[in-house]
Amino acid sequence: MLQDRDSLSRLEVGRRAVELFGDSLGGDAMRLTAADSSGSAVAEPTWDMDVRSYETQDRVAHYVSMFSGRSKARIAERLDRGSRYEPMIRARMKAGGLPEDMYYLALVESGFDPHAYSRAAAVGMWQFMTSTGRSMGLRIDWWVDERRDPVRSTSAAVRFIRALRDQFGSLYLAAAAYNGGPGRIARGLARYADDVDRAQGEDAFFVLAEKDYLKNETREYVPQLIAAALIAKNASRYGMQLHPRPAYAYDSVRVAGSTPLAAVATAAGVQISDVTELNPHLLRGMTPPRDLYVVRVPVGSANGFDASFASLPADARIATRAVESKKGDTAERLARAHGIAASALIAFNPSLRRLKSGRLAPGQAVRIPTAAVVAAAFKIPDPSIEKYPSSTRRMKVHTVKKGETLGAIARRAGTTTDRIMRLNGLRKPLIFPGQSLILTRSAPASSATRKRSGASSKAGARTKSTRVDRQTSKTR
Repeated sequence: MLQDRDSLSRLEVGRRAVELFGDSLGGDAMRLTAADSSGSAVAEPTWDMDVRSYETQDRVAHYVSMFSGRSKARIAERLDRGSRYEPMIRARMKAGGLPEDMYYLALVESGFDPHAYSRAAAVGMWQFMTSTGRSMGLRIDWWVDERRDPVRSTSAAVRFIRALRDQFGSLYLAAAAYNGGPGRIARGLARYADDVDRAQGEDAFFVLAEKDYLKNETREYVPQLIAAALIAKNASRYGMQLHPRPAYAYDSVRVAGSTPLAAVATAAGVQISDVTELNPHLLRGMTPPRDLYVVRVPVGSANGFDASFASLPADARIATRAVESKKGDTAERLARAHGIAASALIAFNPSLRRLKSGRLAPGQAVRIPTAAVVAAAFKIPDPSIEKYPSSTRRMKVHTVKKGETLGAIARRAGTTTDRIMRLNGLRKPLIFPGQSLILTRSAPASSATRKRSGASSKAGARTKSTRVDRQTSKTR
């Protein structure tokens, strides 16, 4: 009898915890709902988006089987990695008015890897293209790429997903648009309006997915999201052991522009790897030139930082120095003379002018990074580069900027609001920053006008070593 009373007490405590805290206690948040034959409480997962209604849907069941079968080790590894960012992501989802379980979208996108990089140059945990990332307020330049910043990119993803949900009135259609581009989803809804309009709630995505319209990756995207949520919140049922990592937490210090991250680490009394892990958006092993910059450091290491930093030798606080190229100089010779690799010198001087002979044009200011800066820099491509698939379709596309209205865009393009709405399958004149609008189908396409608004909707843009399903034909 005492055991029964104890079990009942645990059940009540569990129910009360859910009433107070909802489902924000992490990926394994549970609700105690019953007692088994031994009197022990049975844990049952809860979700704040509708996954139960679709767990028997064929494609969802397929991915549940895959993720808990041959991909189980990979999924577990990525859930472990994601646990570091989970409290932060869930808090931002909740603050943005989205279900916290949209956290699992980042599992499908990148496996929670801040440095994930696709063949089409979609970057970061949330796989933003440069144009979309900038339209969502992220800084992306030679020095800083906030698509790699777990915090700022998550806030941008929340804004983007929320805008898509508001446009389509459906969370799963918003997820599909995040992957395939809102224009394509809007046109599909317009084309199959009779069928979609009869759908209830989140069924609209599955109705559209049944048509021969969506690209394969977009069709499979939502089933992967649902399957990931089903498995992750009930990991033990699928024989998966998860090992949560410490939460992504930090203090902040302010330093001058062009400060080596190695100097920050020394003054904070931590390893350089601690600083680079907290600041994956700082690309070059130093803070960007000119402006004061806030750098994240491990919790507790900001105490006494300013005094420690001021006491460092002057040369330890210098990230680069400039030399002038002379006649006959090459990047290799200059690099060798200063004890760094030629690739490092080129990386810190993306605009070096070369003669036809391959030698450097004389009279240039060449930036020479210190060895400590080179060691802390990430070896990544130019963040401004985007690759686009070849296309025979000719169209003019406009990426919506902050403050623009549909009417103003139409006037500048010499067309009408009604025509833009028809071309893009818009049911109402609602647009948002980062959205791509087809303005005409007759203008020649170019790299500047082929930008899609989906965070990762480029054809062929498979994220290197991050896709959760390598058997599915990806089109990102």
